[in-house]
Amino acid sequence: MVTRGQFINERYQIIRSIGEGGMANVYLAHDTILDRKVAIKVLRGDLSNDEKFVRRFQREALSASSLSHPNIVEMYDVGEDNGLYYIVMEYVEGKTLKQLLKKRGSLTLSEAIDIMLQLTDGMAHAHDSYIIHRDLKPQNIMIEDDGQVKITDFGIAMALNSTQLTQTNSVMGSVHYLPPEQANGKGSTIKSDIYSMGIIFYELLSGSLPFKGDSAVEIALKHMKEPLPNLMEEDSSIPQSIENIILKSTAKNPKNRYEDARSMHEDLLTALDDDRMNEEPYVYKYPENDIDGNTKPIKKLSEVEADDKTKEAPKKKRKKWKDLDKKQKAMIILGSVFGVIIIGLLFTFFVLPAMTNGKDVKVPNVKGLKVSAAQNKLEKAGLKVNTTIKKISSKKVKKNRIVKTNPAAGREVKKGTKITLYKSTGEKTYTIENYVGKNYHEVQTLLEEVHGLEVTIAKKDPGDNKDHEEDEIIGQSLAKGSKVKKGDSITLYIPNTEEVFPNMQANGWSLDDVEAFCNKYDLQLNVVEQETTAYPEGTIIGQSRAAGSPLTKGSKLQVTVAKRPTQTQETPKETTKPTTPAEQKEPVKNGVCDKSVVGDPDCETE
Repeated sequence: MVTRGQFINERYQIIRSIGEGGMANVYLAHDTILDRKVAIKVLRGDLSNDEKFVRRFQREALSASSLSHPNIVEMYDVGEDNGLYYIVMEYVEGKTLKQLLKKRGSLTLSEAIDIMLQLTDGMAHAHDSYIIHRDLKPQNIMIEDDGQVKITDFGIAMALNSTQLTQTNSVMGSVHYLPPEQANGKGSTIKSDIYSMGIIFYELLSGSLPFKGDSAVEIALKHMKEPLPNLMEEDSSIPQSIENIILKSTAKNPKNRYEDARSMHEDLLTALDDDRMNEEPYVYKYPENDIDGNTKPIKKLSEVEADDKTKEAPKKKRKKWKDLDKKQKAMIILGSVFGVIIIGLLFTFFVLPAMTNGKDVKVPNVKGLKVSAAQNKLEKAGLKVNTTIKKISSKKVKKNRIVKTNPAAGREVKKGTKITLYKSTGEKTYTIENYVGKNYHEVQTLLEEVHGLEVTIAKKDPGDNKDHEEDEIIGQSLAKGSKVKKGDSITLYIPNTEEVFPNMQANGWSLDDVEAFCNKYDLQLNVVEQETTAYPEGTIIGQSRAAGSPLTKGSKLQVTVAKRPTQTQETPKETTKPTTPAEQKEPVKNGVCDKSVVGDPDCETE
């Protein structure tokens, strides 16, 4: 179990989980030596016990680490630490192509071509190094914010295809992008990757997958048997040249596909040229029903036929078989196969019924009945009931009641036929886990695509001083352990990391504070002074951007700063006692007494 803060190989410190899968878990980690973020993929414990798989895993991962291309995620390190087998690779900040498609639906023609050009260029480089991906799908393709494509999961895809992990006849990888020859249990080639890229191209333009079904087997059979839907019928704006690229890359017979990824890349480069837009539809040169390229199946079948005939025929006949050309041999083989099929059908529909004396019985409808009641009804009809009762979830049928039978109700079968009952386990539920700390893109995809829940992403204030990633889940509306069913809703909360303008006046900001703020967010500052005695000098008393409005780098901000009013400096006057007009006259002037000044002691008479 890998936990946050744990060190791997005393170098890589785990920050958080960014993805979980059936084969490995991926974590964001910090490379303490080179001081950089890395993605570290840790092999699941159940697979690490298989020595053969581990050796193959390490060898293929090391092989993939030799790839150096701008469209391939770079692999830095491969190792083992206390039983944990890991791969360290470049950390790509962006979304998977699957997440982009989920958000956008379909892409424009120019966008799709740009992505495919990068994808085919990267895969051409890998194929030049004799490395086959084997699991190409939108989930393994990252798109950076600038549109750069990064292909991931080379090592693990190859390692899994090289082991005995298909012991239960399960097919590795996503069946929606699985080449027909791979679905048929054959080995992968360069052309297998080309088929997967063709399906991806189809999905980019249409926004949907070409083949859907209720099970992986049903989808795989459609890849093997059904023709690809005509994209031009769905969207008339798609030129014939693009349709031809999709048809050629997704041919069921590998011989009808591009020889390599580079050929597909070169075809994409000229697809929108005027002389190609309305070119003739691509016509397959080889039969499409020969998904092995008209090689392996016929070769094996001919060997069997030849061996059987040489055992019974004299040496002269052996020579005759060898003298036949390939076309004659193929005709003999096909004739033999059809002969066996016809004999089998005759035996099934005519001989076998004649040998069976039992009467035909119609299977009764026991849907909704209890097991005991269903058994009684079937036995009364002359049928037997399989002792093993299978379980199946059902939204319409109550728990422990019969959902269906095999053979189905209404079918005519022979008396005594054994019937299998399917008992309802009720509506399928899912137990909510604790998603806090995980990447919301990964959790949303899991809950929506796998469990059918309706997921809402909402932002809120984390309420703590911790540094949260913008994609990190900090809360959820349903607690861990809650039981939900398809169609139920859940809200995942992520941190509100959107920057807004603060209230500079209310927070008592100074001009220095504002300048530091503008430098941090690359804002264009304009300062206006206003004389006032209501605020301390130098404080902010106004701002052009309202508090709480979104902050974008490079925007303009004007602030008003308080300034003390200026005063005029004047010389103060002497204050004297006010005088009357009489007092202002001089009583003695040039030695002569002014008679008008009364009471002046200098003017008193003797």
